[in-house]
Amino acid sequence: METPTGPHILPVGQMQAPCLRVDVEVTEGAPTIAAQAGSHGARCVWLLVRVHTEPVGSLVLDLPPQGLSAMEVQAAISGEMGAEVARRLGTGSREHPGQSPFLTSRAEVLRNPPDITVVVCTHERPDGLEACLRSLLVQVYPRFSVLVVDNAPVTDRSKAVVDRFASSAISYVIEERKGLSWARMAALEAAGGGILAWIDDDETADPHWLAELARAFHEHPEAGAVSGIVVPGELETWPQVWFEQFGGHNKLRGFTPKVFSPDTARTQSPLYPLPMFGAGGNMAFRSTALEQIGGFDVALGAGSRSMGAEDTLAFTELLWAGGTVVYQPTAVTYHYQRRSMEELRRQMLGYGVGLTAFYTSLVVRRPRCVPDLIRLVPTAYHDLFGGRGLQSEGLPPDFPFELLKAKRRGMLIGPIRYGRARLDAARAGRVGSVRV
Repeated sequence: METPTGPHILPVGQMQAPCLRVDVEVTEGAPTIAAQAGSHGARCVWLLVRVHTEPVGSLVLDLPPQGLSAMEVQAAISGEMGAEVARRLGTGSREHPGQSPFLTSRAEVLRNPPDITVVVCTHERPDGLEACLRSLLVQVYPRFSVLVVDNAPVTDRSKAVVDRFASSAISYVIEERKGLSWARMAALEAAGGGILAWIDDDETADPHWLAELARAFHEHPEAGAVSGIVVPGELETWPQVWFEQFGGHNKLRGFTPKVFSPDTARTQSPLYPLPMFGAGGNMAFRSTALEQIGGFDVALGAGSRSMGAEDTLAFTELLWAGGTVVYQPTAVTYHYQRRSMEELRRQMLGYGVGLTAFYTSLVVRRPRCVPDLIRLVPTAYHDLFGGRGLQSEGLPPDFPFELLKAKRRGMLIGPIRYGRARLDAARAGRVGSVRV
């Protein structure tokens, strides 16, 4: 009997829309991918491969009209990441033969877990908020609470979602000043200390998300912040696929853990977050670390003229101050990217605005870093505009140029936007901005 050959493995740049999204737990066996009927059926499948719940990688497979058998899916996984899977399927440690070392170490963390406040900052997205909260209430973690910060609400829809849950684990406050950074600062004030973990209202959390964030703090007690991996929740439209081709939220970081500290500054400057140190939709900070850096810059972030980068600045400031940031790809959240081209174009514009607003903020807050920034200019130019730079690597020839153009246009106006955002923030102030 012939061993089945695996299906064609596609580079991310060759993904097609729609693309199925499937989680595969290797210890439970590979799934059969059903036949896709009609011209609108999925043309590929994006797999998140796990062993004993630990994510070890992702694969994009060509999906023929007749579907894929479980043996074909298994052959593809074995051919691409067989060594990583085999290593994790070992017999366990001497103390726990036959047990997964990964699950054993997680159980050790959960014996004395830290209290975590999960923060969901939201603005008029009740359906996403509801899905997010449902995923949080089933966390396999014994000591956490959820704080919903309703940012500049114009309706009571978000509060209605919280009220329907009627859970003592969920609390609700209103931040009346518009902007994600204002909401993040309100959470820092309301939480009153400890570890704060953030997830966006267009994401859901893996059941072990909090346990894996806690693992990172347990294994790296010096860490002031931990970031996890954000994977696509769906890939049904071309804009969602294009976003993933551009790099999603984890370009070139993938499933490799990383520790950033003063010891790594020579290999990756804290002033140069490419690849990213982490994303704001899956990050956790010790409150003391945030207080050390003065919290979030309220002239940055979604909802401000700067449109983003408050999370990037927080990571950078922590590293610049001598702190440690851990990238923990076993802490997984699922992001539901915008489905339309116009929404993606605006997001790419926001990335550009946020990038140069971030650097403008650095110069304003830390003028002494200017010589270091000047030395980074050649690297930045290559990565942002070079044919094989970080931003263009892996993009297909037919990737919409208008999206890259939108980001570059945003970069040109970012410094001006940041200056105006600072004026907005000065007018808004902090007095009386939070309501329970």
